[in-house]
Amino acid sequence: MGLEPLFQAWSYFRRRKFRQCSDLCSQLLERPPGEQAAWSLKTRALTEVVYVDEIDMDQEGIAEMMLDENAIAQVARPGTSLKLPGTSQGGGPSPAVRPVTQSGRPITGFVRPSTQSGRPSTMEQAIKTPRTALTARPITSASGTYVRLGTALFEYIFHHENDIKTALDLAALATEHAQFKDWWWKVQIGKCYYRLGLYREAEKQFKSALKQQDMVDTILYLAKVYLRLDQPVTALNLFKQGLDRFPGEVTLICGIARIYEEMNNISSAAEYYKDVLKQDNTHVEAIACIGSNHFYSDQPEIALRFYRRLLQMGVYNCQLFNNLGLCCFYAQQYDMTLSSFERALFLAENEEETADVWYNLGHVAVGIGDLNLAYQCFRLTLVNNNDYAEAYNNLAVLEMRKGHIEQIGDLQRSYTAAQKSEEAFPGHVDTQQLIKQLKQHFAML
Repeated sequence: MGLEPLFQAWSYFRRRKFRQCSDLCSQLLERPPGEQAAWSLKTRALTEVVYVDEIDMDQEGIAEMMLDENAIAQVARPGTSLKLPGTSQGGGPSPAVRPVTQSGRPITGFVRPSTQSGRPSTMEQAIKTPRTALTARPITSASGTYVRLGTALFEYIFHHENDIKTALDLAALATEHAQFKDWWWKVQIGKCYYRLGLYREAEKQFKSALKQQDMVDTILYLAKVYLRLDQPVTALNLFKQGLDRFPGEVTLICGIARIYEEMNNISSAAEYYKDVLKQDNTHVEAIACIGSNHFYSDQPEIALRFYRRLLQMGVYNCQLFNNLGLCCFYAQQYDMTLSSFERALFLAENEEETADVWYNLGHVAVGIGDLNLAYQCFRLTLVNNNDYAEAYNNLAVLEMRKGHIEQIGDLQRSYTAAQKSEEAFPGHVDTQQLIKQLKQHFAML
C-alpha cells in the first residue's frame, strides 16, 4: 500500500528531492479540488531549488559600482570608509607583502560574494541578479516562517520568479492586512527595497521590524544596508549592540571581523575571528582567515596548523592545497610542497585556479634558484589566465636578469611611477630607495 500522495510529497520535500515534490504536487492540483496545502508545498519546493540566503549573497557588480550615488561624503575621513581603506591601521602585515584584489583591498583568507576580485565583467552580467548561490550558513530563522500560503508565495515570487516589484506589492498588502504589527513582513519589504537600491527606505523597514522583534537576521540585513551606504562604523556599532542582546552570536562576531578586514585593520579582524572560534571551532571562514593572517605575518608554521585543521575537517579543494603548498615551502618542509601543488592542479576546476597554482609554483622555482623552471611556470600561468598582471611582472624581472632589456634610460617616467607608488604605499622602503637613486641621477645631469 503506497503513501497518501500529499504525505509522499512532503516526504520528498523533507529529503530535499524538490523536483519530485513539485511534480507530485502538480498531479495533486490537477484533481478537483486543488488543495491549498499542495499549492503551498509546490511553491516552497520550487523556491528551495533556487533559494539564496540574502544575508550572505551580495554581489556588487559593475552597475552598482559605476552608478553608485549613495556615498555620504565625497572625501571620507580615514578609517570611516570602505572605498579608501588606506594602509594597515591595525599593525598587521603591510600591503607590500599582502596581495590585494582588483578593487584594492587585501585578499582575505576566505572568498565571499561581495569581496572577491572576480567581479562581473560586463554590464549585462552585472544587471542579472545571482540566483543559484548556496550558502555555508545554517538555514536562517527567516526560513522557518512558511506557515501560511502568503509567506510561501512571497518567497516564490522573490526567489524563483525574481520579480521584486510584485513581491514588494504583495508584502505591502500583507503588512497592511496585519495592521503593521507583523515584523516578518516588514523585513521582506526591507529586502525588496534593498534589491531595488532604495537603501534609506530599507533601513526604515528593518529598524521598525527590530523594534517589534529583536532578530539576528534583521540586524544582519540592516548592517548590509549600512555597508552599501559606505558607513562601516555604523555597521560595527550595530553589530556590537547586537552582541549585547545576543552574546556569543557567531554571525554577528564574524560580521565585525569582515568589516575590520575590509577596512584593512587586519589585527582587529584576527582578534574577532579568534572570538568566532571560541564559539564555533569548526568555522571554516575564521580558520582560513586566521591562517592567512599568520602566513602574511611571516609565521607559515602556524598558518600550516590552521590549514591542516581545515583538511582534517574535510575541506578538500584546490585553494586549500595551494595554500598548504606555499606554507610548506616557506616553513621549509620541502617534501610536502610539490605533492600539495600537484594535488591542487588535479583539483583545479577552472583555468583561473590552474593559473594561481602555476604562479605559486613559479615562486617556488625562484626560491630554489631554478630560473628556467620559474620562467616556464609563469608562462603556463599566462596560458591559463592572460590577465595575470603579477606573472607579467615576474617574467619581466626574469628577462631583465637575463639582460633582455629593450628600453632603458627613461628616468622621468620612472620617477613619476615611483612617486605614484609612494602615494599608494608611503612606508615602502624599496620605493624610497629608488626615488633617492633617481634624485642622485638628476643631480648628476
